[in-house]
Amino acid sequence: DLRGRSVLISAGGTREAIDPVRFIGNRSSGKQGYALATAAIARGADVIIVAANVNLPPPAGSTVVEVESTEELRTALVGRCASADIVIMAAAVADFRPRATALHKIKKSDESADPVIELERTPDILAELVLGRDGQSRPIIVGFAAETGDETASVREHGWAKLARKGCDLLVVNDVSDGKVFGRDENEVVILGPGQEAVEIPRTSKSHIAGARAGGC
Repeated sequence: DLRGRSVLISAGGTREAIDPVRFIGNRSSGKQGYALATAAIARGADVIIVAANVNLPPPAGSTVVEVESTEELRTALVGRCASADIVIMAAAVADFRPRATALHKIKKSDESADPVIELERTPDILAELVLGRDGQSRPIIVGFAAETGDETASVREHGWAKLARKGCDLLVVNDVSDGKVFGRDENEVVILGPGQEAVEIPRTSKSHIAGARAGGC
């Protein structure tokens, strides 16, 4: 049913350099993004994966564009979004990066003071892609939200707030507390959509989650 459609998928986790050796990153393996790509290919789609630091064999039939940082991910997605029918933002994108990157390795010694790393926000790629549609209905844009509940709201409440803030068509929300998602082969999610639609997918394989349907997608 996706024959002739172009699907653009981001996967993995971005890294923001501190110096030539160290970086700020996250625990995303890219398994869910690659499972989504495999499912889309099986449904006949032409699939491009923008992979941020993924150490997995590419799904057969896909085109993979390798990136490292959030800015590289942004450039790869923005340049390809207009020609896609569906964009799925499954990558875990760093929210912050060092304001300045050291040109040489930061040395540690007993005599030196503890280094201070000043952070700045990274570009909001999902919001930018939504805004770039300029009122058009295509591409369909699906966001992902890796959340943990806190004293202000539950995982789902944070998800609803993010969906309203970003303006994407669907938002896939997963609870990543206690190390139960990143790098694993299973997950459980809730897919949030228009009209307060919420489709719960109980814990199952990431491949099965990739085939779930919501909001007509």
